[in-house]
Amino acid sequence: MPSVSVWRRLGRWGLFSASLLLCSVFPSHAASKDEVASAFARQARYLAEEALSYEHGEGVRRDPEHAAVLYCESARLGDPEAMYALGWMYANARGVVRNDEYAGTLFAMAAFLGNAHAEKMTRYTGDYTGAVPDCLHPPASTLLAEWPADELIAAMSGDRQRIARLLVEHAPRYGIRPRFALAIALAESNLNPSALSPKNAMGVMQLIPETAERFNVRKPLDPEENIKGGLAYLRWLLAYFEGDI
Repeated sequence: MPSVSVWRRLGRWGLFSASLLLCSVFPSHAASKDEVASAFARQARYLAEEALSYEHGEGVRRDPEHAAVLYCESARLGDPEAMYALGWMYANARGVVRNDEYAGTLFAMAAFLGNAHAEKMTRYTGDYTGAVPDCLHPPASTLLAEWPADELIAAMSGDRQRIARLLVEHAPRYGIRPRFALAIALAESNLNPSALSPKNAMGVMQLIPETAERFNVRKPLDPEENIKGGLAYLRWLLAYFEGDI
């Protein structure tokens, strides 16, 4: 399992971006981490409450589809109640097409953030897969545009190029910035699919056996399977630590 220190060195994209946004709106005020987190939480709660009103028609016309959109925006900001509510909607086809994988992931995310109802629901939705609705994914074009990945990859050897391109291809599907995923893989294994640590962490993303099993990685030395498992794990970490990794 990748070390917390590596995640901390390479992460903080969400809070960093939010800080830039707040500083651009209030240039004379440097937004602290706590202020950014507080702003996220307030906006997330507001969106979740609006969604609840539209879901049940309380004071507004009942509109489950719009409620799902609002819940998803709130979930993106880290609200566990919104994650649970959106998971319930996917589990029961309310305002969205039923999708048990999405429901299971959302329940798991909410449970990890302390939602007791979600903890109970995870018993019925199967294994956590990391699959999330499109509304939780930043647009792939935006993610890729932030970093000239092709230039860096072009300078690599053939085998490492293949691994790097797999990372860049799959990362946006998990809502992960490609440069973030590649930086982690470089730090963990230097893109070596056969890497094995003294603690039995394996492959490109250095998954320990317990993590590999948890994220359904049956062949941890298979580069693509290892990468998918590592990205699913990173997606979970982002939810669990609310972007503060």
